[in-house]
Amino acid sequence: MRNTCIPIISAFAVVLAAACGGGSAAGDSAAESHAPDSIAAGSPDDTLHVVTLYGPTSYFIYRGQPMGYNYTLADSLARQKGKVLDLRTAPSITAAIEMLDSGKVDLIAYEVPITRHYRDLVLPCGPEVVTEQVLVQPKIQGQAPVTNVTDLIGKEVYVESDSKYLRRLQNLNREVGGGIIIKEVDADSIITEDLVRMVSDGEIPLAVVDSDIAALNKTYYPNLDIELTVSHQQRAAWAVARGATALADSIDSWFAGVEPQRTSDNLLKQLYERTKFNPKVRFDFSKGYISQYDDIFRRYAPNVGWDWRLMAAQAFVESKFKANARSWVGARGLMQIMPSTARGYRTPVRRLNNPETSVQVATKLINDLDSYLVRYVPDDRERLKFVIAAYNVGIAHIYDAIRLAKKYGLDPEKWDGNVSKAILMKMNPRYYNDPVVRYGYCRGTETVAYVDRITDFYEQARRQVHA
Repeated sequence: MRNTCIPIISAFAVVLAAACGGGSAAGDSAAESHAPDSIAAGSPDDTLHVVTLYGPTSYFIYRGQPMGYNYTLADSLARQKGKVLDLRTAPSITAAIEMLDSGKVDLIAYEVPITRHYRDLVLPCGPEVVTEQVLVQPKIQGQAPVTNVTDLIGKEVYVESDSKYLRRLQNLNREVGGGIIIKEVDADSIITEDLVRMVSDGEIPLAVVDSDIAALNKTYYPNLDIELTVSHQQRAAWAVARGATALADSIDSWFAGVEPQRTSDNLLKQLYERTKFNPKVRFDFSKGYISQYDDIFRRYAPNVGWDWRLMAAQAFVESKFKANARSWVGARGLMQIMPSTARGYRTPVRRLNNPETSVQVATKLINDLDSYLVRYVPDDRERLKFVIAAYNVGIAHIYDAIRLAKKYGLDPEKWDGNVSKAILMKMNPRYYNDPVVRYGYCRGTETVAYVDRITDFYEQARRQVHA
């Protein structure tokens, strides 16, 4: 289980009403003294010990930045209570509860189902979410072809094998009198997000997934309909140890405040409403130039040893040459620079909408990524795709993918079909919880597509636009 201690300098002097913890995760003896009663009674510890799970909405690393609904709220909780956030990850809810029981953490910042089984183990508190299983189907002429569960009779519906989706679909099949053609897929090789993409691409007709997963993926695949519910609602919330009522009350009181509610609403919009769809756009190369910024690309591309047309290709994929573009995660400008990256290169964030500033910072980042990767991928031409991939998702995930490639018999020095395959593996819990992986979940499909789009654009530009 990973332990990432994130120091937080708070502007608030408020101390958590039920002080969090008296023990340390550094050793078993210390952890044993960190019992629920001691949390409720209060202690001088200035650290909030939290466990969460990696995932596309809960907690993930993007371009070196920790993000996600549960991470951001836990971070906000710690800051507003004047605490240092000690954030850890567990591979499953069961493992997280074991950490809570042993006193290694004070809080599970993850959606623990509110059921009789889990109520016997933990005390729900804080943010509560309600999900249900839904049918994922393609829109046909803007309409959903299946509008009632009885319409599923005679149709193929794909679900992960040995999953709650399979069990619900089997029950639904009995409820409608049979006839639903249930197609099970191996959960080791195909994950829920894969099924959503496959419906969007027309590879399979229908799938069943949780509504939150469906909503997130609809922001990438707008041609989908996810409105038909096929299960009862399931409530879930954060959790503390059963005896930690004072801590639970403190977290509930905090979350009821205006600022946490505003943060939660903004996060939900960011994750589940703001479009992340990046359509393929046909580009006209017949003009004899690529963009109005060609002179800037020509000036700065030699600084990284690139053909200026490759840098133009990257700018097109990043922003479609929109100098004021802003992504759902906050990347800005022509080259979509993260504010934290700009600050790291001592560049004011307000200047990122300036095209030359954006390209200038991008070249510094590209040079650094190249220097980080040269020891892993010595071949200059092969390393180029690794650098482009790292620019998209962050160097940490590329290191993870290299390690996965090496462990699973792929060539760690080649991108196509090797490390590109490994980064796709980082969408699957089996692999992003692998011991060689240090940075968890990564939406590898976006990174692989990003590299392909840039290289495809560049090859066209190289043939049709003079250097």
